[in-house]
Amino acid sequence: MKIHEFQAKELMAERGIPVPRGEMVTTVAEAVAAVAPLTEATGNPVVVVKSQIHAGGRGKGRFAEDPELGGVNVVLDGIEGGVEAAKRKVGELAARMLGSTLVTVQTGPEGKVVNRLYIEQGIDIDRELYLSIVLDRSSSKNIVMVSTEGGTEIEIVAEETPEKILKAEIDPGLGLLDFQARELAFGLGLAGTAWKNGVRFIKELTEAAVELDTDLVEINPLVVTKAGDVLALDGKMSFEANALYRHPDVQDMRDLSEENAAEIEASGYGLSFIKLDGTIGCMVNGAGLAMATMDIIKYVGGEPANFLDVGGGADKDQVAAAFKIITRDPSVKGILINIFGGIMKCDTIAQGVVEAVAEVGLEMPLVVRLEGTNVGLGQAILDQSGLNILSAKDMKDAAEKILEATRS
Repeated sequence: MKIHEFQAKELMAERGIPVPRGEMVTTVAEAVAAVAPLTEATGNPVVVVKSQIHAGGRGKGRFAEDPELGGVNVVLDGIEGGVEAAKRKVGELAARMLGSTLVTVQTGPEGKVVNRLYIEQGIDIDRELYLSIVLDRSSSKNIVMVSTEGGTEIEIVAEETPEKILKAEIDPGLGLLDFQARELAFGLGLAGTAWKNGVRFIKELTEAAVELDTDLVEINPLVVTKAGDVLALDGKMSFEANALYRHPDVQDMRDLSEENAAEIEASGYGLSFIKLDGTIGCMVNGAGLAMATMDIIKYVGGEPANFLDVGGGADKDQVAAAFKIITRDPSVKGILINIFGGIMKCDTIAQGVVEAVAEVGLEMPLVVRLEGTNVGLGQAILDQSGLNILSAKDMKDAAEKILEATRS
């Protein structure tokens, strides 16, 4: 689960991790009202208006309706014109940004509608750095990564100057050790007060990551001020879904408007669904088999439209719900159902498919490959349904048949 920047900063501030002052707003009036208290409290007439969406690259992003406008805008009007000038500019920006579609490298060309803004104090920046804590699933440990190339996408740094990325592995039983934090701070070129603050920041952020069961915390940029303060100028957090039951406060931060509607509906039925960009819808039982099914579709020249795992214990109502979710996707041109019956019986899948088709109709090719428990019963249900269903003997045969059917 992802959260917004302002929410990540709330979680950090609650744990004593330094962040700039700011306020989340949803209307132009709220944006304007946030300016005076912010500038008075900080003594800085500069404010920043930030789009709040679940995607990176906001600073370099552009609004589809207003291509000259970026997703993050620094307001300098208050330096010469005072608070009233800053309020006018913030109001103008908020009116242009709210309700508009921001397109970034991570949103894709469709972009995301901006429904929230974060009005934040300006910071006297001396240096921009990078800091992240990533869950490495191969080792089951958190990895701390830092770089002097703050403000740059870490993927670009990794490709062009990998030597500028420093890493430290966190032992789950010990946490990040003091010498590791000191080495990372030295590696960032910090000295004096900034070094002390940097060590403290790294330690506190890693402790927060462990406490909150995050799978990613990214601060880009992590800034050093001319006074030696170290602050999170940006903040991105995502959380391990299987641990959210331990964090009801984090669950309350979920913003459904930022998530795919089909994925939300699927989660309500206990289904694992992820929307993809292809044209062949997939319904499979088991995550491993689902991955293999998508691989075989790509191997024969197709593109999967989704990942959908109905699980090992789904009933016919869940199967019917899964089928409906797939068919409602306008990009889907054909459906491949691939079931290996173990706990999940093939006749349960077949009955769910028949009932779903009876309710929503079938206007696209459907290929079904069944194997395992009650495969004979399942095949008989499909054969006697009178539906135009193509059967497949194995995975490759199924993938080839659905690809040919969608092309023809």
